[in-house]
Amino acid sequence: MPGFQLTPDIAVDMGTDSTRIYVKNKGIVVNESSIMMLKGNGKKAPIVAIGDSCEEFIGRANSEFRIVHPIRSGIIVDYENTQIMLNYYITKAIGTLFHLKPRVVVTIPGNVNTVQRQSVINALTKIGSRQIFVVEQAFAAALGTGLQVYEPQASFVVDIGCGTTEIALISMGGIVSSASIQVAGNVINEMIGQHLKKRYGIDVTERATEQIKFDLTDVREEENIDRIVVVRGRDMATGMPFTQDVKTSEICKAIRPALMEIIGGIRRILELTPPELCIDILKSGIYLTGGSSLLPGLDSLIVSELGIPVSVAREAGECTILGAGYLADHFDMLSNRTEMLKSR
Repeated sequence: MPGFQLTPDIAVDMGTDSTRIYVKNKGIVVNESSIMMLKGNGKKAPIVAIGDSCEEFIGRANSEFRIVHPIRSGIIVDYENTQIMLNYYITKAIGTLFHLKPRVVVTIPGNVNTVQRQSVINALTKIGSRQIFVVEQAFAAALGTGLQVYEPQASFVVDIGCGTTEIALISMGGIVSSASIQVAGNVINEMIGQHLKKRYGIDVTERATEQIKFDLTDVREEENIDRIVVVRGRDMATGMPFTQDVKTSEICKAIRPALMEIIGGIRRILELTPPELCIDILKSGIYLTGGSSLLPGLDSLIVSELGIPVSVAREAGECTILGAGYLADHFDMLSNRTEMLKSR
């Protein structure tokens, strides 16, 4: 029939910071911010921008406009706007000329409850998904890293995103034990911002704290080669623009509690690991994925605290969507899995 095409299978990774769409045989075609800009405060407030197009307005628009984050810690907190955002991104990824509804692989955090999980499924169903396969983010990250997750050996993955850190021990195609903790990139940014407010009385943007985080030379405080970071923001006392020189060592000290909480979560899962799988972990080590795993020296800090080899995955920030994309590329293999749902 003219104008119609076969709909490709897709994968969706809805993150606190970014939403990514993978299209079968094409790869990642959408990678944009999980934000929206609305005009006004009502439920039916007009949408001004979605995704990366919001960036130029952040911190510059007047009070008539507001930024909405419909996803927090990988969980939908604003159902209607999430549905609008997903529809926008999926349409952008596959277009509107498709006769059949798409089959979708979607990632979720490991700690979601039944209601939260169902809200993700409902949002995808309402925008036209005919089949939905739900996969935990840590499992998808391990698959995207290239680990042999279906073999009778252990794979240990720590996926440090913006909203959550997902920790999982995986073997023979399933998760043996896992944890999802609410400490990740955003909390680290907040700690940097709070330190600057308390120590120097300077208020900075989220973008500035993100840049400071990756300007560090080594998050191990004792190993950090001290250098100066120039911080620009607003003087809280006068309200005037303000510039402050800050030592990287004090930033490392400020974020240390968050890093130790992540390491504590890893330790708790290791303590639950059966002896047979411990041998595998000692051989293959721990794999770090997620954008915040790229913190300089974080891998070495974990090694020094736990005594286990640690590797940062290639394309660490995209491992989750690449793993979900692998499942989308092999969707027919998933037909007998219990996580598969058919839209009504």
